Amino acid sequence: MQSAYIGLGSNLADPRAQVEAGLRALARLPRTHLLAHSRLYRSAPWGRVDQPEFVNAVAQLETGLEPRALLARLLDVERAAGRERGGVRWGPRVLDLDILLLGNLRIDESGLHVPHPHLHERAFVLVPLAEIAPDLDVPGHGRVADLLAGADASTCTRMAE
Repeated sequence: MQSAYIGLGSNLADPRAQVEAGLRALARLPRTHLLAHSRLYRSAPWGRVDQPEFVNAVAQLETGLEPRALLARLLDVERAAGRERGGVRWGPRVLDLDILLLGNLRIDESGLHVPHPHLHERAFVLVPLAEIAPDLDVPGHGRVADLLAGADASTCTRMAE
């Protein structure tokens, strides 16, 4: 079993409901336990700004799934939510699930990059991640709390419960 941190995001088809459903789906993955999750945050789009705001969260899992198997299960959850990959890069999406960290692993393979290559520069990931794991080390970049202190988090705000 190893710890995994998963980023969740949506800006289509009732984004709040999509992220909440994504959290429930993570809790049902085989050989996996949902240990914690952040509150929900509204954030400005990153990469392409001509789209609706996102709802984001981060979940902490304990999983016995191998990295490729975990990725396959996350892609299954996205498809079940109605996501079709192959669209515009950084464009709108019904549900996006990203492996942010997986134990202390460093993976750089086609379609699987851990730690997530942009984790350290995205406030919409750092803010919810800092809520549940501020002292977590992002290999090659440092502590989550320190990374957040250097990021512009002004466009990432906690949503009302």
